[in-house]
Amino acid sequence: QEQLVESGGGSVQAGGSLRLSCAASRFIRDDYPMAWFRQAPGKQREGVVAIDTEGRTTYADSVKGRFSISRDKAKVTLYLDMDSLKVEDAGMYYCAARRRLISGTSLNSNDYAYWGQGTQVTVSS
Repeated sequence: QEQLVESGGGSVQAGGSLRLSCAASRFIRDDYPMAWFRQAPGKQREGVVAIDTEGRTTYADSVKGRFSISRDKAKVTLYLDMDSLKVEDAGMYYCAARRRLISGTSLNSNDYAYWGQGTQVTVSS
């Protein structure tokens, strides 16, 4: 089964930046709809940003203007650039891919069949 492997998490002070990466050969190569999710301790997993087959994106209101998703087909990697990080952005970040090629974005975790193991983001005040 194709794997999704996240990396790039770490500890940063509020106001700082991080770039997360998700290596996902088949899903990137074939433009599968994908997304980044995050989960803080004691909270439900929430969608951060999604990108569909055509490259359209949907961001959670809480990250608009601060986070940016991108795909690099040459490196078969999905990125999440996070700027102006806040303490409330901390959590485990996951990349995910939908089961098939469909149009439209989704921030609903139930719509995603393939998941990475996550990478931890810590933001200190």
